[in-house]
Amino acid sequence: MRVLFSTTAGSGHFGPLVPFARACVAAGHEVMVAAPASFSGEVRAAGFEHRPFADVPSELLGRVYGRLPSLPVEEATAIVMGDVFGRLCAQAALPDLVAIVDEWRPDIVLREPAEFGSLVAARSGGVAQAVVAIGMMEMIDSVAPLVAAPLAELDALAGLPEGAAAAALRASSTLTCVPAVLDRSGRTGSTSTGSIHRYFDTSLATRAGALPPAWGDPSQPLVYVTFGSVAAGMGHFADLYPAVLAAFADQPVRVLLTTGQGVDPVDLAPLPPNAHVERWWPQSDVMPHAAAMVGHGGFGTTMAALAAGVPQVVVPLFAPDQYINGKHVAAVGAGLNLDGGPMAIPVLAEAVERLVAEPAYRTAAQAVADEMAGLPPVAEAVSLLELLATP
Repeated sequence: MRVLFSTTAGSGHFGPLVPFARACVAAGHEVMVAAPASFSGEVRAAGFEHRPFADVPSELLGRVYGRLPSLPVEEATAIVMGDVFGRLCAQAALPDLVAIVDEWRPDIVLREPAEFGSLVAARSGGVAQAVVAIGMMEMIDSVAPLVAAPLAELDALAGLPEGAAAAALRASSTLTCVPAVLDRSGRTGSTSTGSIHRYFDTSLATRAGALPPAWGDPSQPLVYVTFGSVAAGMGHFADLYPAVLAAFADQPVRVLLTTGQGVDPVDLAPLPPNAHVERWWPQSDVMPHAAAMVGHGGFGTTMAALAAGVPQVVVPLFAPDQYINGKHVAAVGAGLNLDGGPMAIPVLAEAVERLVAEPAYRTAAQAVADEMAGLPPVAEAVSLLELLATP
């Protein structure tokens, strides 16, 4: 079987596809990853063959993204999903994706929810397709009305009957690593008719690994703080990292803060005695030591904490899924959701203190972890894909 995975250029979008792609390779199937040309390095670093499609010109994206900081979250979400992913990215990608499907002839296309070019290319080529969730089902549900007009434009560009892409979107089977208890909390109605299949990503299994060299008082609870790999590179979040360190400086905790590539830990010196900063540290090593985590609601960090049964404070920063993820974490009692982005930092220490002091949060987080661990492993998704690919 040939399986074509398709993603936009973002680690948070590609990452959830990776365990399914590796499972297909392990089962002896051919795997190709279609992604923007600019994303080639990350695809190849993950060990997959890359078939590029066109990037959106940076000046076009810059004009759109430049408007977002001043807009309400709902309006910004509509622009990102409709104008960026539904229109600019999909229309740039569509010609190349149609050619890839026509030339390589995959048996099934497996895409992430923000990559719509492959949805239309698969429909045009008569190829089966499914979607891998990169967040809660609520996020997938909310996308359909925002991309209705862009999908109709894609139908016209591909020579499909009007409504073909929207129908394919509604009928898509979804593979997800989100447990049902987390998905349904806070979720409203859905127009999707596709089936949902849940799996456990065994790479989220944790072990008590090594921590950085000793710092602070080892008897105090460890708070792991990470805002993912993107926020540090966004200039308007530059003050977030020193503000977090200052918020915890006089608290009875140890803080491990990771910054990603956008902030050099040296630039945050001098550090409070109870803090240590790294660009990156393996989350699977840290989580078993952590009393609480502070994150931005990115799918990878949110799920890593839940898989380890670690309660978390979610501070959504810039993407719509972060707000949804934070809402669902709070709804199941596995943490707290603080709206306001950097403006929420003054109450961050108080929120973490509450998580550490009240056992109910860890109990709820552990209940989610237990449900995740009880799901079938991702490797079992291969049989589903084989079934979906059967004519």
